[in-house]
Amino acid sequence: MKTRSANLAGPAITPVILSCPPTAEREETALRHFHLFIEMELGLAANTVLAYTHDMAEFAAFCALADTTVCTADRATISKYLEFLRAKKKLAISSILRKIATLKVFYRFAKGRQFVAQNPTELLETPHSWKRLPDVLGREQITALLAAVDASNPKLAQRDRAILELFYASGLRASELADLRLTDIHPDLGVLRVLGKGQKERVVPLGAPALRAVLTYLAEERPALLQVKTARKMTAGDRVFLSRSGGLITRIVLWQLVRRYAKKAGIRSIHPHTLRHSFATHLLSGGADLRVVQELLGHSNVVTTQIYTHVDADRLKEVHRKFHPRQ
Repeated sequence: MKTRSANLAGPAITPVILSCPPTAEREETALRHFHLFIEMELGLAANTVLAYTHDMAEFAAFCALADTTVCTADRATISKYLEFLRAKKKLAISSILRKIATLKVFYRFAKGRQFVAQNPTELLETPHSWKRLPDVLGREQITALLAAVDASNPKLAQRDRAILELFYASGLRASELADLRLTDIHPDLGVLRVLGKGQKERVVPLGAPALRAVLTYLAEERPALLQVKTARKMTAGDRVFLSRSGGLITRIVLWQLVRRYAKKAGIRSIHPHTLRHSFATHLLSGGADLRVVQELLGHSNVVTTQIYTHVDADRLKEVHRKFHPRQ
């Protein structure tokens, strides 16, 4: 998880003097100031701030059990924590990597502001070799997932189909789809304007099936949702996708929606990011340029996008069959 460059030792927050006793009070102050730092100075997105704050709260709880605090934890404490995440909590590698990134950012901040004397993560290497290949659906599975909406024929079938079509056609993150506004859709151009991580804008094309599904939902189903009597209606007036009560749709609802239709389609348990992974992989397997896919996904670094070049076995076999002399 990357952060924008900032002066970790800047004057914005008054530092704590190291001569004060290493109590829970210092820990509470450090965590509170860290929250302000990532939110106000780094200007991170709300979801990222929430993730960093949650990670540090979990680490603080672990430190309490180990009879220490985040301000007195040493390298041994960090090592035990990472082993705890791997062996006891059985977290996915991606989740552990995020927590390592959180600890690194916190301790750089804490040392710069004199909350700690030493940075226990200074020599901690980020294990890039742990990266796991993303989960991807095949083209037939995508077809089955979309067909599950028609087969189920739920009350909000048009909305649900538009959501699934849009996830796969545009590779949006769940938060990006939930935040999508009416003014972000340009049907005459066949594109979406997306506000992604770090408030970065990008333009994403819409395929004909996705555009048709979205326009059908907007014309036939969304007006009825706006008529639902709810106090939350006004806050969601310009959002594309609404809940059944006419309010804001959340990432959790989107996650549940994808899982529900995957189960009906007889597909393993998946989540919205699986459709984003599938979007990128299928583009690359079709011959799309890596830099173009990077732009469509909103990745700051092409290295993040490169992982999708390793997951399409069909393309690898085709290249091998075409160029290897013993075929």
